[in-house]
Amino acid sequence: MTFQQRTPVVDAEKPKKPSRAGRDLPAAIAVGVVLGGMAIGTLLFAPLWWLPLLAVAIAIATHEVIRRLREHGFVLPTVPLLVGGQAMIWLTWPFGAAGLLGAYAGTVVICMFWRLLGQGLNKQPINYLRDIAASVLLATWVPLFAAFTALLIFADDGGERVFTIIATVVFADIGGYVAGVLFGKHLMAPAISPKKSWEGMGGSLVFGTAAAILSVAFLLDRPAWIGVPLGVLLVITGVLGDLVESQVKRDLGIKDMGTLLPGHGGIMDRIDAMLPSAVVGWIVLTLLA
Repeated sequence: MTFQQRTPVVDAEKPKKPSRAGRDLPAAIAVGVVLGGMAIGTLLFAPLWWLPLLAVAIAIATHEVIRRLREHGFVLPTVPLLVGGQAMIWLTWPFGAAGLLGAYAGTVVICMFWRLLGQGLNKQPINYLRDIAASVLLATWVPLFAAFTALLIFADDGGERVFTIIATVVFADIGGYVAGVLFGKHLMAPAISPKKSWEGMGGSLVFGTAAAILSVAFLLDRPAWIGVPLGVLLVITGVLGDLVESQVKRDLGIKDMGTLLPGHGGIMDRIDAMLPSAVVGWIVLTLLA
């Protein structure tokens, strides 16, 4: 007597349809809420604690970029970049902009010598110009740009100023996401970032400028019209900053700089728009407003 074994039929699991924005949306929202809560609480209730929070984030972001570049053959002076980045943040406390400038210049000088002599005096460094160019770019892009928020924090309304910049960039990102998902048809820069659309840019301008106007009027107690140029400049800078990182990742053939933040990638993937926006925000709020 024979028995015929039957294999139970299991329905193939249908692959999940990816988000049109390319994100794990629930994870991205959860992480965004946690990070936003930390930033809001620090800036509005304990603004000087922004320095250690910023220092940790910048150290992680710098290491993420160094690790990715090393995977593709770059040889970067890790110690000078990490230590120099911390110096840029912390020297703003006693010395302000002079401390930031001195720390940045010192970091670049040490990186040049470190890479030159890293293999010893009897061995010529290979790809020296390429590696130093990448080192200077990284020192500028991450710790230098981020330290402009440290410069802002020491003003009487420093927490509110940094909050205004972050809120504008965050709401611009939200507006761009919503408008891009709902209405996005005309791609902005498909060769650099295939998911950004002109409709999303419009949403970013509306949401970001509105956030800037409200923040300037109610938090900074300044004329609301200042929020218009501030918002427009921060939105444009933030979008271009995002495109810069997209192009760097495209050159390296990677999707994200890191994996620390579910739904966002790494710290660098989360702050790419914030970095150049910090410079523009400092210029407008310190020099022009």
